Amino acid sequence: MRAGIAAAGDRPMISDRELWACAQQVINHHGPDVDRFIEERMKALAEAGDEVGVAAWRAIADRVDQLRRVPDETEPLH
Repeated sequence: MRAGIAAAGDRPMISDRELWACAQQVINHHGPDVDRFIEERMKALAEAGDEVGVAAWRAIADRVDQLRRVPDETEPLH
């Protein structure tokens, strides 16, 4: 199964690669305010009833967290 966000209606699936690209772009554009931006986006989508949009932003938020995480010296690099 491909990692991504399932389509809803006529909205296309977002690939894993696109989610990673979005995460990096959001970090680049919003810097230290990235968490607040993502929270606001998810809140607006939830209020609009856009479950697929919320799921997409949740996936982007997970990737933002991974991109910002600094590995410690004991973690193997893949």
